[in-house]
Amino acid sequence: MAKKRMPAEWEKQAFVQLVFPHQKTDWAPYLEDAIVNFVNIAKAIQQFQPCLIVAQNLKEVKALFEDKTNLMFVQAKNNDTWSRDFGGITIQEGKKSTILNFSFNAWGGKFAFNEDNQITQKLYKKGFFEGYGLKTYNFVLEGGAIESDGNGVIMTTSNCLLEPNRNPQFSKKEITRTLKEYLGAQKVLWLNHGFLAGDDTDAHIDTLARFANENTIIYQGCDDKNDEHYKAFKKMKKQLRTFKNVDGKLYKLVELPWIEAKIFDDERLPATYANFLIINGAVLVPTYNDKNDKKALEVFKEVFKKEEIIPIDCSTLIKQHGSLHCVTMQYPVLKGM
Repeated sequence: MAKKRMPAEWEKQAFVQLVFPHQKTDWAPYLEDAIVNFVNIAKAIQQFQPCLIVAQNLKEVKALFEDKTNLMFVQAKNNDTWSRDFGGITIQEGKKSTILNFSFNAWGGKFAFNEDNQITQKLYKKGFFEGYGLKTYNFVLEGGAIESDGNGVIMTTSNCLLEPNRNPQFSKKEITRTLKEYLGAQKVLWLNHGFLAGDDTDAHIDTLARFANENTIIYQGCDDKNDEHYKAFKKMKKQLRTFKNVDGKLYKLVELPWIEAKIFDDERLPATYANFLIINGAVLVPTYNDKNDKKALEVFKEVFKKEEIIPIDCSTLIKQHGSLHCVTMQYPVLKGM
């Protein structure tokens, strides 16, 4: 029997999904800057592969792109723009690829989510997932909460998946069993430490530690002893050193430089270099006009030797408490293609 598994992000992708902001979203106070940010992400993606752009104001968004090569457009209502969390999660089993449509409740009902929770179903009905199957589950799970090494390991955080605003009826043991059943995981690694001030997600794994390849975890470091994050990140680093793959081998660890505090409206924003996106032949890296941006890019060049490293200024994205990976969702090519 073929193994069910969640492909890793570096495996070949069919397209990446983006959902654009509009005047009725929380982006409204700086909508023009936000749209520039989304356009820059889409233009970077279209250099390498298709990008599906979902927009409530379709005509206006289409007009933003003179070159529409590798761009697909669809009209749909949206509350917000966090494709990573309300987008479909793909699993593969033999030659079959299935989109898993989990429940999205805006990180525990913090914001409106009725339209966002329907987007995956709408895209499926419109034929954008042709060849993929679709399964809908009444289980709250965001894409930003899980990382796959493509080889049977799922990495997540205790702070997020054990938060009672998601699935309060399930214990850690039951959630572990659910991840194994739905995602085909052989092993679930629970990260118990690490957080970002200003984060709405209850510590998504994609803000803290990521698989860069099947043998490597790249993670956000903190070397400022006076920073509120220092102790938690030190504990996180210590725990990451114990993480092993399905074969019992330790992962290689790569630390990303710290980002000095970014403040907006008297609030600290959750800036992290760990919120990068891997696409076909490139890695898009969030930058923040920080003194360590250049150093971070050098780290990525060392880890991803064959991919082009493309910086994307995400100073606007973090004003809404997310970054580059949070606003994107990749869909791997159909198995056998």
